[in-house]
Amino acid sequence: MNALPVRLTVEQAWTKWHDDKDPGAREWLVVHYASLIKFVAGRLAAGLPKRVDTGDLISAGVFGLMNAIDRFDPAQGVKFETYAIPRIRGSILDSLRALDWVPRSVRSRSRSIETAISDLEHELGRSPSDAEIATKLGIDEEELQKWLSDVAAGSVGPLDHVVADNTATDTHSSMHRDTSPDAVVEADELRKVMRQEMKKLPERERTVLVLYYEENLTLGEIGDVLGVSESRVSQIHTKAVLQMRARLRAADVG
Repeated sequence: MNALPVRLTVEQAWTKWHDDKDPGAREWLVVHYASLIKFVAGRLAAGLPKRVDTGDLISAGVFGLMNAIDRFDPAQGVKFETYAIPRIRGSILDSLRALDWVPRSVRSRSRSIETAISDLEHELGRSPSDAEIATKLGIDEEELQKWLSDVAAGSVGPLDHVVADNTATDTHSSMHRDTSPDAVVEADELRKVMRQEMKKLPERERTVLVLYYEENLTLGEIGDVLGVSESRVSQIHTKAVLQMRARLRAADVG
């Protein structure tokens, strides 16, 4: 293998890998874009139990980055970061799902809250309050907040993978998801639907989602903005995600 020049540019590395399949260029690209893995792993780790090792997330993310490098075509005019981040995230999520570390009771509570939200929205014609959700579930508001905290601790990429959680695609590795033009168009349409549904959420829930997913603030930073604790933001975020999931199910999206 020929040694790559020390001052190799990103464009040169992509040319050597895409056109010549130079393994040295591939290795250079992996090192160059490694910060993307830390970024994605760090954001996912923020909402996971402390027992989940960030190092394991990063290791899983490497496979997603390598897959993205192998499949990326610079001629398509898409930024590599835009192309790679969902694949890195998907690779990490696949590894977490394979561990199946979320307790069955937490999964059950998540489904119960989601069903209650869906039923109440149908009955009331609006987003239900915490008190109404708690009453529907036969618990008090304090217990509901505990349920939301438990679900938040067991959530994996909650909004980005709402639809994946609704379908059988969980059984397929994110590395092999369809990247055809039709699939890209379908993904764009899904994002439009999600933005439309997000606008219908109560202001507090909508604000949390916008700050988290569009402004890239951490839960702690959002808490500073709203003047509440990070744990409270986590509860609000979880409720908002379950509302979004219920609405997308009702709309038969995915």
